[in-house]
Amino acid sequence: MNAQVWIAILVGLGASIDDLARRHIANWIPAAALAGGFGWQVGQGGWHGALAALGGTIAGFAVFLVFYLLGGMGGGDVKLMAGFGALLGAGRLLEAALWTAGVGGILAVGAIAWRVLRRRLGGKAPDTAGVEREASIPYAPAIALGVWLSLVPKG
Repeated sequence: MNAQVWIAILVGLGASIDDLARRHIANWIPAAALAGGFGWQVGQGGWHGALAALGGTIAGFAVFLVFYLLGGMGGGDVKLMAGFGALLGAGRLLEAALWTAGVGGILAVGAIAWRVLRRRLGGKAPDTAGVEREASIPYAPAIALGVWLSLVPKG
């Protein structure tokens, strides 16, 4: 495994753990992805690598910005995808976004099914403080899995 894969693994794990535990992604995590991505891209391709990282960052930010503006995604998710964009470059980032959408859909259906099952088996309704937490689905695990799947060698 090369440094790109290790950066993706470590950032993805950190973001997933933070999002699952707190429903929040600390700013240092996307910043680490951004720094690691630019470092890796520049190391691989010099100025061309820097441009690839910049293009990936912009694409990563743009791909989830609409969902954020519509209230369906948190700002940490947008920043995380921008950081991963620096690591992957625009082309591979778009592949990762497609994987993320598929994985996110599967995780959302699983989370909804779990909540329905839990309520039917006698789980009590959340108190007013837990309503927002109950309604949200942490998306960092889907982003991490999407990025990891985009890094699997093809063929």
